[in-house]
Amino acid sequence: MSMPGLAAPQTQQDGLGRLLQPFHEIRDELFRSLCFMLGNRDDAQDALQTGFLHCWQARGQLDGLNTMRAWVWRVGLNAGRDLRDRAWRRRSRPLAQIEGTARCSRPAPTDSLITKEEKERLRAALTRLRPEEKEVFLLRQNEALTFEQIARRRRSPVASGKTLMRSALRKLRLALEDG
Repeated sequence: MSMPGLAAPQTQQDGLGRLLQPFHEIRDELFRSLCFMLGNRDDAQDALQTGFLHCWQARGQLDGLNTMRAWVWRVGLNAGRDLRDRAWRRRSRPLAQIEGTARCSRPAPTDSLITKEEKERLRAALTRLRPEEKEVFLLRQNEALTFEQIARRRRSPVASGKTLMRSALRKLRLALEDG
């Protein structure tokens, strides 16, 4: 005989497992992207936790969701963008200006393909991008969104996203060629 009260925890556990797997798969990469987007580890960690909480609160609405990993990534970046948009109320310094600050750790699998010097130059170049350029670059690069999807997410014209991406790429090329 089954007890009605025991079914809820099992369903909750299934929802937790379904959410935790994609979250753990992308956590490190998402954290590094949030570090670049927000400029410091503490804000990135806050956004990561907020993103996970948003995912957890919406876990009951996941039926029919095809790409859980992309959804978790999107929720995490949106949490970072929301935090950045509220940043005018507080003062923060970009990572590049803080000496002795611990860098984002835990290398991604693809990091072994890039030398340490190249990674540092790229990180430094990313910190010099304007927030809008950085956001479009990360959405296009990490989430592989189309410019139409980026425009919908940012509530801006497609041409603006393309212009920001061109500007970001030009600045990154110049920074990496000069280094």
